[in-house]
Amino acid sequence: MLKSRRTPAGDALTDLMLDLFRLNSQLLTAGDRLVAQLGLTSARWQILGAIVHAGRPQPVAWLARDLGANRQNVQRIVNDLHAEGMLAFETNPHHRRAQLVVLTEKGRGAFDGAMALQAPWVNRLSEGLSVKDLQTVQRVVTALRKRLESNDETEAPGR
Repeated sequence: MLKSRRTPAGDALTDLMLDLFRLNSQLLTAGDRLVAQLGLTSARWQILGAIVHAGRPQPVAWLARDLGANRQNVQRIVNDLHAEGMLAFETNPHHRRAQLVVLTEKGRGAFDGAMALQAPWVNRLSEGLSVKDLQTVQRVVTALRKRLESNDETEAPGR
């Protein structure tokens, strides 16, 4: 059986992916520590942020799509946040069963508190890094994400 070899770019991307996996794990752990005093986790904070950034109430499926997350996992977290009074459900005029998710005052307070903690933390973390370099990394990550979202790059060779 012939073994496939990576190109130099493939090797570099593999190294980047491994670092991104490690970074993601470290970011989730740091985020959990940062917002624990607010009764949040990184996952809960991310859901609250998706609701805020959506600009209008959305069903869970849309929030999951925007996050690139599994709908069932988002639903579980939404249910937990609802039980704690951070989220409420509104009737969706376009779909009877897919209720719209909205922040409550308690949820808005938790999100605002998390963002107040995030600002000094991210400022310290970014010290010594150039804005230009960070923007370059973001462009590369965005390009890779778009390629993966198009499914063109996830197909096995020969398919």
